[in-house]
Amino acid sequence: MEEKAKTSLKIENLTKNYNKTTAVKNLSLSLEGKDIFGFIGPNGAGKTTTIKCIAGLLSHQSGVISINGKDSKLFGDLSKKRIGYVPDTPFLYDKLTGREFLYFVGRIYGMKEADIEKEIEFYSKQMEFSDYMDSRTEEYSHGMKQRIVIASAFIHNPDILLVDEPMVGLDPKSSRIVKDLFKEGAKENRILFISTHTLSLAEELCTKIGIMDKGSLVYFGSISELKDKIKKENLEDIFLEITSKNE
Repeated sequence: MEEKAKTSLKIENLTKNYNKTTAVKNLSLSLEGKDIFGFIGPNGAGKTTTIKCIAGLLSHQSGVISINGKDSKLFGDLSKKRIGYVPDTPFLYDKLTGREFLYFVGRIYGMKEADIEKEIEFYSKQMEFSDYMDSRTEEYSHGMKQRIVIASAFIHNPDILLVDEPMVGLDPKSSRIVKDLFKEGAKENRILFISTHTLSLAEELCTKIGIMDKGSLVYFGSISELKDKIKKENLEDIFLEITSKNE
């Protein structure tokens, strides 16, 4: 049996401007299946803009984003289905139950009913929201809403999962459930691209990190390589030292 090609994400000289403001400047990086990438940086550094460009929600002025070797600007709807996206402000339809919302998302991605039901069953157990599946989402806590939204991004088995600030407002139990899902999800030839302010999350989960500052990527590589380079063990100290150099 022919082995499935490894998932890949390659960004070359990505630049995105808002009028006269450059939000992302000449960003280049390369990731492959099983990478968990932590994208960190101060507010306004260009992290969310980059993620939205990868997801196809924003156009960019120059540069190329290639997914599995294909320019994302040439993507049709079928190719876009290979991406899952969790925004920094997750959205749910309050009058739908959790089950109805996940079924709705599955149908948007063109999934068969039996496959949707199978995935709902799996993720409701994996993320421990089985008891809440048939309650309206307006009754959910913030952590429960976040779990449902993350499950909805996984449900169609994407090659690349883009997650913007997954841990905001989560209690310790919800955080652990989400982190365990990310670890398992990356084992399946999948790229997890996670924007976060939580440096401990990046240190615990990520195989690679990128540090953004004022629209530019100022570091890309592993945390261990970064510690060797800066000669410090604490990631927070390293982050503050790198970003302060651009002030």
